[in-house]
Amino acid sequence: MFLCNMKIENIVSDNYKTRGKYSLAKKVDMGSFYMIYVSGFQPPKNDTNEVITKDVGEQTRLVFEEISAVLNLAGSHLDDVVKSVIYLTDMKDFDVVSSIRNEYFKNSMPVSTMVEVNRMTRDGAKIEIEVTAIKEK
Repeated sequence: MFLCNMKIENIVSDNYKTRGKYSLAKKVDMGSFYMIYVSGFQPPKNDTNEVITKDVGEQTRLVFEEISAVLNLAGSHLDDVVKSVIYLTDMKDFDVVSSIRNEYFKNSMPVSTMVEVNRMTRDGAKIEIEVTAIKEK
């Protein structure tokens, strides 16, 4: 298949406001399946751009719920995820995050990367997750 024949759809939501010009996800028609690239998500914020909870477990669950909602907008599900990338501000949170990750990915078992980073764009955010999913037509 040639790249020029592919249809790429921006997945957007009126309920989600971004700080820049980007899509929550891209849904790429690959012929017999869709490839869905989901932007990195951090925990929800309040009006002062601070996250609504400091607990890394709660942050992780909130991020997975947002990713799940975006995948649903694209006609997909967490079970369709084939790759995840998780950024943590403290690798000491690995066990907590990994345990929650396993709950959400119990069926898909995606390939995964988890790395420690210095800082997130949201004050107080301890985690950011991005995923790639494949959905059969």
